[in-house]
Amino acid sequence: QVQLVETGGGLVQAGGSLRLSCAASGRTFSSYAMGWFRQAPGKGREFVAAINWSGAITNYADSVKGRFTISRDNAKKTVYLQMNSLKPEDTAVYYCAAGTPYGSIRRLDDVRSWGQGTQVTVSS
Repeated sequence: QVQLVETGGGLVQAGGSLRLSCAASGRTFSSYAMGWFRQAPGKGREFVAAINWSGAITNYADSVKGRFTISRDNAKKTVYLQMNSLKPEDTAVYYCAAGTPYGSIRRLDDVRSWGQGTQVTVSS
């Protein structure tokens, strides 16, 4: 099982940018689908973005498409979420997620490991 640690959250004004990082442990990181989810106060955890094992395939929630970019560096065992044009409604705790080897992530059920979460707050 892979262990995940997120960094990079913080407070930013609307229209600003942040980059989240997720460092993973484990020898087989390069085979795992990886993703990001978020949970706003009083709401359920929702899918944000995912990337396949090679980085060739990505998918995004409609609410972030065109503003967020997911990427990975398998040599560094790290996955990133670049967030641009941030809006107050992007405020949430963001969680890094690992799926199955050579699989995909689109739903909560696809996740096998979670990070501890990092807070992102966007002020208006």
